[in-house]
Formats: sequence, C-alpha cells, structure tokens
Amino acid sequence: MRLIQAFMVTGLVLAAASVSGEEAKPNIVLLFSDDAGYADFGFHDSTVMQTPNLDRLAESGTRLTQFYVSASVCGPSRAGLMTGRYQQRFGFEENNVPPVMSPSSQQLDAEMGMPTTIPTMGQVLQQQGYRTGIFGKWHLGYADRYHPLRRGFDTFVGFRGGARSFFAYPNPDKTQRENLLERQFAQYQEPKDYLTDVLADATCEFIRENQDRPFFAFVSFNAVHLPLQADRRDRDAFAELSGDRRTLAQMNLSMDRACGQIMKQLEDLGLSQNTLIVFSNDNGGPSDKNASNNFPFAGVKATHLEGGIRVPGLIAWPGKVPAGETFDNPAITLDLLPTFVAAAGGDPESIDGLDGVNLLPYLQGKKQGRPHQTLYWKKETRGTIRDGDWKLMRFPDRPAQLFDLANDPGEQNDLAAKHPDKVRELFQKLFDWEVGLERPLFMLRPEEEAWSAERFDQFRVPPANNR
Repeated sequence: MRLIQAFMVTGLVLAAASVSGEEAKPNIVLLFSDDAGYADFGFHDSTVMQTPNLDRLAESGTRLTQFYVSASVCGPSRAGLMTGRYQQRFGFEENNVPPVMSPSSQQLDAEMGMPTTIPTMGQVLQQQGYRTGIFGKWHLGYADRYHPLRRGFDTFVGFRGGARSFFAYPNPDKTQRENLLERQFAQYQEPKDYLTDVLADATCEFIRENQDRPFFAFVSFNAVHLPLQADRRDRDAFAELSGDRRTLAQMNLSMDRACGQIMKQLEDLGLSQNTLIVFSNDNGGPSDKNASNNFPFAGVKATHLEGGIRVPGLIAWPGKVPAGETFDNPAITLDLLPTFVAAAGGDPESIDGLDGVNLLPYLQGKKQGRPHQTLYWKKETRGTIRDGDWKLMRFPDRPAQLFDLANDPGEQNDLAAKHPDKVRELFQKLFDWEVGLERPLFMLRPEEEAWSAERFDQFRVPPANNR
C-alpha cells in the first residue's frame, strides 16, 4: 500500500513538473535555406543581396561565425542535423539520388533513406511535449516508411525529394512522386503560388493552430537550390545584376521575405519573446551552378574546403541568448538537436549516441572555450578533420593538405610539407574516428565521384564575383 501511495505521489509530482515545464517551454523555429552562398546575406556584409529580415534576426540574437554542417551535400547534411550525430555512424554518407547512385546502391531502391532506428529531432521534441511540423524539403528517404509523419512530425507540407520546381508542374501525373508538393501523407496538391510563399503560409498556419502549446517548426526551404526560378513579383529587382546572379538574388530576397512573414506571425500572436529561432543553411553554395558566393572562403558545395562546409548561423531567443553578439568558436549543426532539447527543459546527455553538444551554456557565457576540439567530415574516400585550428584534408589521388584556419581561413597556404608531424597526428585521429563508422548505405557512380586534383584546384581561390 505504501509503495502504491509512493508511486501516486511521484506521479503527481512529475505531472505537476510537466505542466510547469510546459508553460515555460519555448517554441522553436528552424529556418533552413538550401545551397545558399556564405556571403549572400546582409549580415555577412553583402552590399548586393537584400536580406533585411534575416539581418534583423542577426541583430536580435547571436551570430555563429564558425558554424559548420556535417556534410558538404544536402542529404547527409540533413541526416546529421535531424539526428544530432555524424550521419556516417549509420551509413548515410551520400545523397540518396537513384539516377546517380552506383548499380549496387540502386538495388536498394526504396531502402535509400535514413534508418528508422535512429530517432529524429522531431521524435525527440515530440517526447518533450511539442507539436512538430516540417515545411519544404525532406530528402531523407522517398519510401513511405521514411515519411516525415512516420519520423517524428505531426504536420508535413513539402516534398520528399531533393529538389523541385518553384511553380506547379503542368503534368503532375507524369511527375515523380517525390517531387510533388504533398500535404500530410500522400495528399498531393501542387502550389498555386510561388513555392517559397506557399511554405511560409503553411508555417504560419501551423503556428496559429498551435499557438497555445509548444511547437517546433522546421522550415526547410528549397530556395536557393536549382532550378533558378524567381518569384514573378521580383522580376524587376536587382537591375544592376544580370544572368544567374540576378535570379539568385531575387530568389534570396523572396526567401528572406518568407522568413520575415514567419517572424511577423510570431510577433502578431505575442509569441516572439518565448520563441527560439535559428537560421542556417544545408551546405556551402555551389557557385559553379547557381552563382552563389562563398567569400571569403575557397570551395563550393561537395568540397571539404571551408566554402563547402562552413555556413551562416544565427540563433535568437530573447532574454536567453545575447543580442547583437558573435560566437567565434567552432560549432556544427549536430549541436542543434541537443540545444533544442535543453531549451525545452530536457536533458540532452540522456540521449545515447549524440555527437552534438548543447550550445546554450557557451552562448550564455556559463561555459568557456570550444564546444568541440575536433570535427570530422567524410565522403567516400575523402576525409577531413579540424582539430583546434588545424585542418587536414585527405584525398584519394593526391597528398594530404594541411591548413591553419586561424591565420588562413581562405585555405591558400598548404602547410603539410612544413609540419609532417602534425599531418601524421591528424591522419591518426581521422583514422581512429573512421574505424567506428558504418559502411556507406549507398554510393555514387564512379563518374559522379571523379574528384580529381584538377577538378579540386578550380575551387581553391576564393570567389570574386559581386557581393
């Protein structure tokens, strides 16, 4: 009897704590662009791009000046983001795009997705009492078993694949299912307006519907990914630019406007003061494809140069994260899941297997130094390690390169010949990390992985196009 009473009292205490905690839980909004250039934002001193809403977000929060993704292409990067762990630990090392996969990978067909045994950010926040929604690009598996509604999200308005038109497809019946705009589960309804606006509208609807409970909205824009298609209402903007660069600027403007619409919805509902907002991007801009600009860094999407893996990072939470400040130590998108869990009142250290860390104590000055001494990247035979400010890049067809990022963030001076002991040390650390990884679930065709020395060298010089 006493044991039963003890359980009843404990249950009441936990229930009361849950109610109290739920009242204090912040809403969480993750704004995530696709293939944006590092320099293509006003808060990164662009004098050409117009991003007034994101600039305002930067002023209201902290800018992460050394923020990384865990992969230089979007599928693996998003797998790391969603799980808080290096995606190579469960084999999601390459984009799951059947047309460019090797024959053995294509045999997997519907199995080309993120393993369902790995909990997602959505599932973890659902356990913290959140309503969860994703709006836009998924790219973590096309098959029904990988659907967002089965992977921790209550609401889905978006598409399962990696890219699609910003306008309605004229013949949806002849379009691949993963490219179609989907509402909830297998309810297809092509956008009547420009897709970036449609995603903002859906996000705002979700916020209104859940304004009386804690919610997590993952706004996974496909802007500014190919195809380069601008909103018709911006067709006269950026007359000083031309060609792809002008279209990119117009797409970037519409994405910023969508972010502003979402932030205004929070303000109108009186939710801003209790909402944690993060903005970032899934990988470096492919300046050779969409005219993006990664200045001051060398490299583009799909490379492990800084321009391929260092991305914009903004985090704002009134009264909890300093406003108008910068955080200058390395952090990574793997850190967002444990940071969100901690903000929600949970204990991220209770989640097994996380590689990310809770950034809040560092942002608030309660902890000093680096959240990470060492960060890793791997894509098939290429591997990269950042240890402190030293960065080693390993290639299949050329000697490794070593850079001192503190003094050479543009990676113009290879120091490998001057520091052979450091090269050996970092090779060993990279190897020690790799032996604990799973084999890749799927791999590119050989012609898609042709990262020769000549191809790599064309991205060594920081871009000089219009900022």
